[in-house]
Amino acid sequence: MVIEWLRVQVAEDLREVFVQKDEEIWTAALAKHSGFLGKEVWISPQNPQEVILVIHWKTREAWKSIPQDYLDATEKRFSQEFDANTYKIIEVTEYSVRKFIQPRSK
Repeated sequence: MVIEWLRVQVAEDLREVFVQKDEEIWTAALAKHSGFLGKEVWISPQNPQEVILVIHWKTREAWKSIPQDYLDATEKRFSQEFDANTYKIIEVTEYSVRKFIQPRSK
């Protein structure tokens, strides 16, 4: 499994709208691809202007196989729905997961 990790800076008063639009547009778009396993949104009570997006991919190849024009179109739609001048991606990192603990079924 591979993790795409993004740290986004967004005005505190717009944070919830950002999270909703991200779910509606980006998460929905990524979920159409077979390598997409899920996404988490982390909100810090200590830093209300920060949103961490943690996207889980089956493999790096599956993640990187999404066509650039599809990503560009998704970003364009997101920017139209949520003003691009109100948020900034300030860090992008990639992680490989070596061990993933599955909960036991009861």
